[in-house]
Amino acid sequence: MAKELAANNPTNDDSAQIDGLQVVAFKLRDEEYGVNIFQVQEIRNLVNITRVPFAASYIQGVINLRGSVLPVIDLKKRLGLEQTPYTDDTRIVTVMVGELPVGMLVDAVTEVLTIKSKLVDPKKAVDKTDISKFLSGIGNMDGRLVIMLNLEEIVGVPG
Repeated sequence: MAKELAANNPTNDDSAQIDGLQVVAFKLRDEEYGVNIFQVQEIRNLVNITRVPFAASYIQGVINLRGSVLPVIDLKKRLGLEQTPYTDDTRIVTVMVGELPVGMLVDAVTEVLTIKSKLVDPKKAVDKTDISKFLSGIGNMDGRLVIMLNLEEIVGVPG
């Protein structure tokens, strides 16, 4: 789904942010977050996740994705948000971070958005630098705020 929508869009550079950046938007608790559509591979319903001993606390476990092992991150744990129960809307968003495919648990995927204005620097909006490293910006669409995530920092892959 995401790849077809992204086929005719510019890359993620400063001019793309001014012209329009397409993002996949999703909910974590009551806030809306987004990632660049070019990083999204697919969106899946919640499946059984196998726990991995001694993994970081935010690693929920792994799933079998067409014969490959896919690590799944609980984004609420990684971002320090309070946990909520899984629902019928809970999804696993598969993203590519560098060459690494990773699944992210989200409360619900809302839509694909085009953010037409330049993203706001998160360091101006957040005092805690340990949290702001996970943010790449905050998009404002007519008063609707979408917190853009820095997946390289979240996953721990050099960007």
